[in-house]
Amino acid sequence: MPPQIYLNDVQRDLFSVVQARETILVAGRAFGKGMVHALFNRRNMERMPRSCTGIVSANTKRALTNTLPSMLVHWEKWGLKRNVHWCIGIKPPKAWNWPTPLAPISNWENVLSFYNGSIGFIISQDRTGTSNSFSFDALDVDEAKFIDPVQFHDESYMAMRGNRQYFGKHSYHHSMLISSDMPVTRKGSWFLEYDKKCDPELIDLIRGTVYEISITKKKVDDFTKRGVVPPEWLQKQLAGLHRDLCQLRAVAVDYREVSTIDNLVVLGENFIKQLKRDLPPLTFQTSVLCKRIGIMRDGFYSSMTEKHKYTAPNISHLDNMEYDFEKLKDVNSLMDADVDTKQPICVAFDYNANINWLVAGQPRGKKLYVLKSFYVKYERKLEELVADFCKYYRYHEHKRVIFYFDATAKQGAYAVNSSTFATVIANAFKRCGWIVTMKDIGPPMKQVVKHLLINRMFAGNAKLQPMINKGNNEDLLISIQTAAVYNGGKDKRGEKLVESEENKLESRTDGSDAFDTLCIGCETYPEHSSMIAVTSSW
Repeated sequence: MPPQIYLNDVQRDLFSVVQARETILVAGRAFGKGMVHALFNRRNMERMPRSCTGIVSANTKRALTNTLPSMLVHWEKWGLKRNVHWCIGIKPPKAWNWPTPLAPISNWENVLSFYNGSIGFIISQDRTGTSNSFSFDALDVDEAKFIDPVQFHDESYMAMRGNRQYFGKHSYHHSMLISSDMPVTRKGSWFLEYDKKCDPELIDLIRGTVYEISITKKKVDDFTKRGVVPPEWLQKQLAGLHRDLCQLRAVAVDYREVSTIDNLVVLGENFIKQLKRDLPPLTFQTSVLCKRIGIMRDGFYSSMTEKHKYTAPNISHLDNMEYDFEKLKDVNSLMDADVDTKQPICVAFDYNANINWLVAGQPRGKKLYVLKSFYVKYERKLEELVADFCKYYRYHEHKRVIFYFDATAKQGAYAVNSSTFATVIANAFKRCGWIVTMKDIGPPMKQVVKHLLINRMFAGNAKLQPMINKGNNEDLLISIQTAAVYNGGKDKRGEKLVESEENKLESRTDGSDAFDTLCIGCETYPEHSSMIAVTSSW
């Protein structure tokens, strides 16, 4: 590894010192998890030629737009060039003279190949059975909070077997790296249990052994520099220490919880301040500071369960991108399989001086699919929010929105002119070339009535049942899942305090309020009967 590569203290300790067989890294955004995955996979692929690593992702969209690009950009910086040292999605041509992997490969579409015959098999949990027939020498799991733990255990973890005759001498054979930022759901918290398997004394013993090796090696080098053969006892001592180190690493579980601030030297203080300023407060707490929070078990949306969340990547479109990571940077609705491009999109908003939300959905059959949510903060206002929506859905065939709003949308837009929020939004859509159908649902529904209605919807006792695309609504789900009950309604007392230092753990309910308006509008004020007809086979 080139000496100019900077590793923060945690990265250096993980892969230059401890190197445990199982590493679980719960780290904030921009900590440098991509660097960790790049180090992990390069080590395994280089030192175990012709080996097979399972690279596990929740779905194809995340694998192609998040997991792989963040890792491979480091390989490129280290001089490992595409189609020279590695390739992806293709069978290495015979002219390259690369060794063949130990595992027979019939389809190379989901394979990351290394020049020494090692491969990384890309496992997307939305492709059922992608781990079948494979025998993995290592597992690499990114964004673990989105991983289905049962499917992971049954399909991927159980496939980490065999090949001991080739790589059994390595302490990192059958190694596993799991990384994520802090989850906020019970299902997404499965990997936090590794905390109980981590023995801090064993980790410290590994560090101490590495230190002893460095001291002993220096003694050996000193003899060599003087032209003297090192004593046999000293060489045996060094060999014994190396043997002990391998044995310790082979049984070690290294669990870490670190914040984005641990990468402050690279990111700079202003970047952290910008994240605090731009992210919803609870997202900042979990995704940046990596704080554990309590899961709301008796909150406002008590009937919502894991079955109300889904993922829907457009696999055929993503496959057609052929691992062109430049094109994949343009994330748009073509990557989603749950949007019916021939039908209008229902939208609802929440308005605030500091943060504004847009939640988009489509009724289909007896389901209300919550496709995606957007928010803007501070100097970015409603016009920018609408522009973000229109950019994402610019390939939508039928550019029409059903705009649901209540009486709060008829207020003046931040008291700067006579225009109302509703007028500003409608005009913004029209400027982007969208047709707007305005649906006034009247005064805001009383909190107690809203609580009963939306929970009936989640329970399947209404016309529509909300289903939320969890990949496109991460921040919205935090807002929904942590909304508490107060006096029979939603607890909104923390909204004025969320940006203060005294109350960092309070979560805004603004996003969930926009979700409420969408649910109420689609349930009680459908545009016309065909709006809830089955229009897609998805």
